[in-house]
Amino acid sequence: MSTTASSPYASDASAVERRRSVIMVSSCTLISAAAQILMKIGMTHFTPNAMAIVTNVPLIAGYALYGVFCLMMILALRQGELSLIYPIISLAYVWVTVLSYFLFHDTIRPLKMAGILSIMVGVAMLGRGGRE
Repeated sequence: MSTTASSPYASDASAVERRRSVIMVSSCTLISAAAQILMKIGMTHFTPNAMAIVTNVPLIAGYALYGVFCLMMILALRQGELSLIYPIISLAYVWVTVLSYFLFHDTIRPLKMAGILSIMVGVAMLGRGGRE
């Protein structure tokens, strides 16, 4: 049985596709954050010569994860609403900040915390608006 725009199953199928896209993009935020953390670790060991760059495992792994992030985003954006899915990527800033706090002992000042909370509230509002 094929689903058409007039079929009651079409809206269910599109809702499932949207949900799948949102889940994929949410996973992308974790992958993107991990990639950025690995690139930061790799750059702490950076030496500007070709052999040192090629053997810099964290740096190479970070760029490889970033490539995975890009491929997953292409797949997620194929089916999802751009205006709903794309802002979810901003959650990567939240993950990077949290990971940086624990791994690099970065400080989280009140203004930075307010920014992170506003990102999270904004993404939650977009998510709620997408269900209507």
